[in-house]
Amino acid sequence: MSNYINIIKNGIIKDNPTFVLMLGMCPTLATTTSALNGLSMGLATMAVLICTNFVISCMKKITPDKVRIPVFIVVIAAFVTMLQMVIKAFLPDIDKSLGLFIPLIVVNCIILGRAEAFACKNSPVASLFDGIGIGLGFTLALTLLGIVREVLGAGSVFGTVLLPETYNILLFILPPGAFISLGFLIAIVNKLRSNS
Repeated sequence: MSNYINIIKNGIIKDNPTFVLMLGMCPTLATTTSALNGLSMGLATMAVLICTNFVISCMKKITPDKVRIPVFIVVIAAFVTMLQMVIKAFLPDIDKSLGLFIPLIVVNCIILGRAEAFACKNSPVASLFDGIGIGLGFTLALTLLGIVREVLGAGSVFGTVLLPETYNILLFILPPGAFISLGFLIAIVNKLRSNS
C-alpha cells in the first residue's frame, strides 16, 4: 500500500504535470480564468486519466507494438466522449465555460504520456493510482492558478467577492495574466522544492 501512496505523492509533487513536467500548458493557461474553471478542467482530465491508465494497462499484453499509439488515442477518445456527454447532460454551465477544451482532452500530452510511460509498463492497480496522483497534481495546479488569477483579476474566489472592484487587475483574467501567474507559481514551487 505504501508503494501506491508514493505513486500518488510523486504525481502531486515530484512529477507534477504543470509545475515540474510543464505538460498540458494549453488547457492550463486557457481555462484557468477562474478557480471553478481550473477545478473543473482538472477533475475532467483526472477522470479521463484514471480510466485510460487502467484500461491501457489491462490491454498492454494484447496490443501489438505497431498500433500501440492509435489504440491509446482511441481509448482516450472513448472516455473523453463519455465525459463530454455527462458534462453536457448534468453540468451545462461547466460545459459552456470550458467549451472546446473538454474534447481537446483527447490530445492532452499528459494522458498520452502517462499511458506510454507508466500504464503500458505497470499493473492495472498501479496505473490506476498513477492516474489519481498525476490527476490530483494537475487539478491542484489548475485550481491554484485559477484562484490566483480570479483573486487578482476579479477580486473573488469561487465566485465569492473578496476585494472591491477598484482593486481588480484585468490583466490577470486575460492571456498575459495566465503566463505571468504561472511563471510566478512555478518559481515558488521550484524554490519550495529546492529547500526541501
